[in-house]
Amino acid sequence: MLEQGPETRTMTDSAKQEAARRAHFDLIQDVPLEISVEVGRAKRLVREIVELSSGSIIELDKQAGGPVDIIANGQLIARGEVVVIDENFGVRITEIVERKRNRA
Repeated sequence: MLEQGPETRTMTDSAKQEAARRAHFDLIQDVPLEISVEVGRAKRLVREIVELSSGSIIELDKQAGGPVDIIANGQLIARGEVVVIDENFGVRITEIVERKRNRA
């Protein structure tokens, strides 16, 4: 009979933890996420908003051709560039944003 040392037990525990993580991830894969693309922002006074009409232009804080923010459920996840696919807009991802983890 083979004895298991601490290294073997740790590897087994790691394998179990990884399997549990995968199982949990499998549970949420079909959950829908709201994805939006933000081309820029602007701040205006209420007076300026009330004065808007068809043809009004609102200048945004980003340059034309600059990267756009890709947001999933309100959380910035990536940046990309706007592309045209047939007659629809799309976004080519150019950067995945690192997620900051809060550790207790």
